[in-house]
Amino acid sequence: MQEQDVDDGGGRTTQQQEKSIDDWLPINSSRKAKWWYSAFHNVTAMVGAGVLGLPYAMSELGWGPGIAVMILSWIITLYTLWQMVEMHEMVPGKRFDRYHELGQHVFGDRLGLWIVVAQQLAVEVSLNIIYMVTGGQSLKKFHDVICDGGRCGGDLKLSYFIMIFASVHLVLSQLPNFNSISAVSLAAAVMSLSYSTIAWGASLHRGRREDVDYHLRATTTPGKVFGFLGGLGDVAFAYSGHNVVLEIQATIPSTPDKPSKKAMWKGAFVAYVVVAICYFPVTFVGYWAFGSGVDENILITLSKPKWLIALANMMVVVHVIGSYQVYAMPVFDMIETVLVKKMRFAPSLTLRLIARSVYVAFTMFLGITFPFFGGLLSFFGGLAFAPTTYFLPCIMWLKVYKPKRFGLSWFINWICIVIGVLLLILGPIGGLRQIILSATTYKFYQ
Repeated sequence: MQEQDVDDGGGRTTQQQEKSIDDWLPINSSRKAKWWYSAFHNVTAMVGAGVLGLPYAMSELGWGPGIAVMILSWIITLYTLWQMVEMHEMVPGKRFDRYHELGQHVFGDRLGLWIVVAQQLAVEVSLNIIYMVTGGQSLKKFHDVICDGGRCGGDLKLSYFIMIFASVHLVLSQLPNFNSISAVSLAAAVMSLSYSTIAWGASLHRGRREDVDYHLRATTTPGKVFGFLGGLGDVAFAYSGHNVVLEIQATIPSTPDKPSKKAMWKGAFVAYVVVAICYFPVTFVGYWAFGSGVDENILITLSKPKWLIALANMMVVVHVIGSYQVYAMPVFDMIETVLVKKMRFAPSLTLRLIARSVYVAFTMFLGITFPFFGGLLSFFGGLAFAPTTYFLPCIMWLKVYKPKRFGLSWFINWICIVIGVLLLILGPIGGLRQIILSATTYKFYQ
């Protein structure tokens, strides 16, 4: 028996209502993106707070393991990114516009939702919190450099700068969808390349001093072990763009002749080349210049020339503004989906204003309360980013495509899974220890 559409009393059928709601939601509302949108959205998503902490991660890992982990992570995450792009339209006539929709197809409606949504929300919300901290820290660094010697009337708390940073997002969060934040994302991508170049260029210009030490920064054996684990988490955090890949691909038009994966992969590969240009010089030159004395944020270690460091910190602010929006958009989509589909609120600008403003205020509050930058990177890097970036796409690939047992594809995917699970287990241990050590000397809302 064929199902009949039901009129809602206003001349619209149930299917029309559903389509109207889908067209209102951020991820589905626009499919006009070009391949270069994919490029700068992915650069903005990938190159963020993590790149500034990579020289510090090297000081915990050492030269040999650090280089190996960096290169291996780049290769593995490029491979898993390609898998996600391929799986976006693996079912003819259907697009998996959200990470959890792909998870539901692979694992079943209920299990897929629980597996993916929990991980994806952990990544995106934790990133938004960390970007609040990073934006506030960079604004404070800019203020302190410009106002050297108290010329601006005294020292301001970090909390105030985080609040200033959050106020920008109260406005930008009202942009409806991914395509509407394209200009912000493009500016952010340009800034990421610019401040990364400044970070390694200024380090190279400063040069290596005689007192630079390349021993692991910890002096005790337990400290070295926990530091090494924290370094693994820092690197895992730096490769985090997979959590918005399907949502970005959803904005690209698709036809049988030109499926979205062609444009998406072209943009994603360009983005990964830019990632390499940003990550490797900052990591290796920064560690070469400062050794184990490097700070959690390489720009904080650099102090001269002042005008250049001030400029770089403002570039970081612009970049994390864009990164925050890229990672917040899928969260907004989830919140608004629940509000209009489950709780039956009518789609409206007022609903969007309230829901998104509450979310921005929530991440601001947590950022002010727990600004442990380095510990947050490694803790969330291992706990949340390793699954969604390193091995969940491989598990889905094995389950869907069922490659030949002990064949090349089978081996590659299982190697990625084993490495990802090790990151998941080991990374958070070092990060949690660092957070605990920081918390012992920290005063709330200082």
